[in-house]
Amino acid sequence: MYSFSKQLSIGYHEALEKVAEALQAEGFGIITEIDVRETMKKKLGIDRRPYKILGACNPELANRALDADPDIGLLLPCNVVVREEQDGSVTVAFMDPVAVLELTGRSGIETLAGEVRARLQRVRDSL
Repeated sequence: MYSFSKQLSIGYHEALEKVAEALQAEGFGIITEIDVRETMKKKLGIDRRPYKILGACNPELANRALDADPDIGLLLPCNVVVREEQDGSVTVAFMDPVAVLELTGRSGIETLAGEVRARLQRVRDSL
């Protein structure tokens, strides 16, 4: 598995706000935001349900990761998906940093990855 998620019974825009607040409470900021729905409409003329990819970054943890492996930036930031489902519920999915950072093959990175995972799981659990 490369992710973990939670279903919410609130509106899409409210979910985006709650996710941003919960990330901030764990020391993450949103440094990128990709509106997949808007992009697919503009580039392909396809209508999709609301779907955003949020790039979440905790500067302290990112700095530690970059110290461990300068190329780890290829795997940053931690992506969080907020998408509206067919039934109107909202799924919030989190990239699992343990699964992703294992790609580095660096010993010791699993401790840092576990810390990031724990913070993201607390974000999920607070929603």
